[in-house]
Order: sequence, then structure tokens, then C-alpha cells
Amino acid sequence: QLQASGGGLVQAGGSLRLSCVASGRTLSNYVMGWFRQAPGKEREFVAAIRWSGGTTRYTDSVKGRFAISKDIAKNTMYLQMNSLKPEDTAVYYCAAKYNSVWSAFDRNYDYWGQGTQVTVSS
Repeated sequence: QLQASGGGLVQAGGSLRLSCVASGRTLSNYVMGWFRQAPGKEREFVAAIRWSGGTTRYTDSVKGRFAISKDIAKNTMYLQMNSLKPEDTAVYYCAAKYNSVWSAFDRNYDYWGQGTQVTVSS
């Protein structure tokens, strides 16, 4: 089970940190990811982290602004979002993909959290 939290309303240029707590499984063989879905748009990949080793991937639009990280002891993944823009407004989902092969396609992820709303005002 994945539980996402940390969303909210923030002004452009502000920051938020999302959290995703995983319960009921060990994540050593997983890639953990963040996706987002804006109104009227398809869900898109934001960032991912390989739980063993910690290598990361980002979509181009968030590089240099967002940082994905993990706390193994807490079984928790984070997404630090800085310099937020109105176009970052979306519901953000965390997801887990078994085996450590990278993927930016949501269909390849096995488990999903419930989503947390991020709204950036201009």
C-alpha cells in the first residue's frame, strides 16, 4: 500500500515536499516513481528513483527544480518541488514498479497511491 501526502496550494515560485509511505512490502527490488495528472490531460511521468542504489530519473520540465529522494528506514519516498510554476498544478501520484528496470510509462507500474493535489497560483 502506498500513501501519498504533502500537496497543497502554493504561489508560483514556492516549494512543497510530497511524501509517499510504503507499507506491507520491502522495496529493495522496486523503482518508485511520481506521476502527475492535470485536468483534461493524461497522466505523465515526473520522476523516479531506484530503491537499491538510489539512481534517479526526471522528466525534462522538472529538472533542476524537483528532487526525488528516499528514506530506507522509513520506507518513504519524497519529492521536493521548488520554483513551482502554475503548469505544475496537478494531482500527484506515487507508484511502485517491481524489478529495477526504469520506466516512464504508468502502465508498467504495479502499485499506486491515492494522489495528492498540488495547486500553484500565479
